[in-house]
Amino acid sequence: MRKKVTVVGGGFVGSTTAQRIHDAGLADVVLTDILDGPPAGKALDMAESAPILGTDAHAVGITTASGDYKETANSDVVVITAGFPRKPGMSRDDLLKANYDVIKAVVEAVVKLSPNAILIVITNPLDAMAQAAFKVSGFPKSRVIGMAGVLDSARMSTFVAAELNVSVENVHSFVLGGHGDDMVPLARYSTVAGIPLPELISKEKLEAIITRTRKGGAEIVNLLKTGSAYYAPSAAAAEMVEAILKDKKKILPCAVYLEGEYGIKGLFVGVPVKLGARGVEQIIEIKLTPDEKAALDKSAGSVRELVNVLGV
Repeated sequence: MRKKVTVVGGGFVGSTTAQRIHDAGLADVVLTDILDGPPAGKALDMAESAPILGTDAHAVGITTASGDYKETANSDVVVITAGFPRKPGMSRDDLLKANYDVIKAVVEAVVKLSPNAILIVITNPLDAMAQAAFKVSGFPKSRVIGMAGVLDSARMSTFVAAELNVSVENVHSFVLGGHGDDMVPLARYSTVAGIPLPELISKEKLEAIITRTRKGGAEIVNLLKTGSAYYAPSAAAAEMVEAILKDKKKILPCAVYLEGEYGIKGLFVGVPVKLGARGVEQIIEIKLTPDEKAALDKSAGSVRELVNVLGV
């Protein structure tokens, strides 16, 4: 029996995430949206691509405007992308209260029908929304995960590969902290074919790459004019889903609930974790320099401000 993944939110990020999961044959997919028609149309379009792609995964789309989520029952993973999009000049923080209401309603609905699911949160501001989902769901911390570090690390790797004119497969970047301007790209732990970045790229160029990584989402928002990134975010979400469904024990940077790790308590922050069938199976602590630790604390502080506003 195939696994089942529900993707909540049928916009660009949600529909592309559903498509990647379906096309790879990772699971049957349920795509939901408050709109009537588009999720069903997108799912049918995916289904009709299956004979060409050679996947037997099923795709179905439903409207949840009435609050009816019954098609999502018994999902193994629920990916939450629903929420208001960020527009040019709008910070992730501006989205806070509006998207909290969305997360609360969605999580309350899906956990009743899929009490054993693993939740992956993409809605921004991501770290605070993951914390909201954690509190609302009542799930153990191992089964609520924020997608951030995989995306941010991919952006950094893209810029490093371009700078050095090497294959992206050689580059392994490492970005911790909150999913915002205070994220913490760790050049010392980022490598090209095992060689640390500081040995290959000048300090000035490395700083430029780190700055561009931090502003990666805003750069795309400003270029698109009427939306935000979705190809890379959906690829990051699909990688996390695959690690869980295939029990890969893959180490990825994700936003998870910390209870003293890295000196941070009671907060979702991006750190390296082992992802497997049980969700977060291990939080991996690495040694940080005083400057790196200070940067991570600053990033965590930004997340805590949002969490305190929400009271979660």
